[in-house]
Amino acid sequence: MFGIILGLIVLMVLAFMGWSIIWVAPIAAGVVALTGGLDLLDAYTNTYMGGFVSFAKAWFPVFMLSAIFGKLMEDTGMAKSIAVVLSKLMGTKRAILGVLLSCAVLTYGGISLFVVVFAVYPLALSLFREANISRTLMPATIALGAFTFTMTALPGTPQIQNLIPIPYFQTNAMAAPVMGIVAALIMAFGGYFYLVWRQKKLTEKGILFTEPQDKTVINVEGDAPNVYLSLLPLLTVLLTLNLLEWDIVVALLAGILLILILNISKIKGFVKSINLGATGSITAIINTSAAVGFGTVVQTVPGFKKLTELIMGIPGNPLFSEAVAVNLLAGATGSASGGMGIALEALGAKYYEIALNTGISPEAFHRIASLSSGGLDVLPHNGAVLTLLTITGMTHKNSYKDIAVVAIVIPIIAAVVAILIASMGIY
Repeated sequence: MFGIILGLIVLMVLAFMGWSIIWVAPIAAGVVALTGGLDLLDAYTNTYMGGFVSFAKAWFPVFMLSAIFGKLMEDTGMAKSIAVVLSKLMGTKRAILGVLLSCAVLTYGGISLFVVVFAVYPLALSLFREANISRTLMPATIALGAFTFTMTALPGTPQIQNLIPIPYFQTNAMAAPVMGIVAALIMAFGGYFYLVWRQKKLTEKGILFTEPQDKTVINVEGDAPNVYLSLLPLLTVLLTLNLLEWDIVVALLAGILLILILNISKIKGFVKSINLGATGSITAIINTSAAVGFGTVVQTVPGFKKLTELIMGIPGNPLFSEAVAVNLLAGATGSASGGMGIALEALGAKYYEIALNTGISPEAFHRIASLSSGGLDVLPHNGAVLTLLTITGMTHKNSYKDIAVVAIVIPIIAAVVAILIASMGIY
């Protein structure tokens, strides 16, 4: 078991240093293999790569189609159209709410977090300028809308963090709707009121909007498709996935096809957008597969049984031990999907067995796994956080404290509340 802990420390430290998990995960897996008495070469070529390839085989179509869907929404202007209209409806006085809702609608509609950051930033900059709100709050506002309740809590969300638990617990994207909705409300309202409070405090101190150093003038108006037409692809993915119960691959294909039909006049740009989306999905799927491969090696060493007993021995509701395991691994990898992938690959079957034996709904385990992936994952080395700070021109010193409150502290509180609800037999 010492080797497993040492491997996790290696994984976490190297990830914190900014090293890619693509090659850090095999190194950490090698540490686990050596200390666990496994043959190093066999552990890598068979065990590690077996887990890696198995995950990639199951999930690559989803990652690729999701990235293509998001890229097409961005390049056709549909994402911008939705964001602009929502923000105008909220008005300058509620700039934070406008940015938050824009991110939430786009993310819940199936657009990847990274695309949402790029799509919403120009609009957020314009609104914060008009409302004279400090840009230090912009990363946290975008993070609240894109990295929290629409990613892990709202039932039916097509984000990968809500889909990965499905095969482990034999559930669907709508798993544990009551738990999910309550958790989403805690994250959304808790985060929003925190940001409004912070805005008030900063204003009282005279900390107001400042122009970005590059002083780039970004046009947020421009030509954009009709907002109602722009919403149709998002609704198509959501409704076909949840009401018609289509496979996520088919649901995403339906959404992509509708985007192409509604923007047929822009046909010349389709190939470039699809190429960029497909290419962009490669890093995401490989990162997560690498993390899952590490979890597969952990499963095979003798110390894993002891580690399982230790985690399962956490007092109280088994949902709590699952939450701890997923959160810690998400924090170690700096990835919600990667941490959850490791945890469920190693312990998913055990938790499913517990669900069947204790009468706790497998849906509850699904929802807690999803909720817990969105907590400690947003540590300073998280890729989405680094991208968000880069795009907004902020630094960890300026803005990370607020990101941590809305994307770590409040989501963890929401997960605890969801566990309490499940303990009452409400899912």
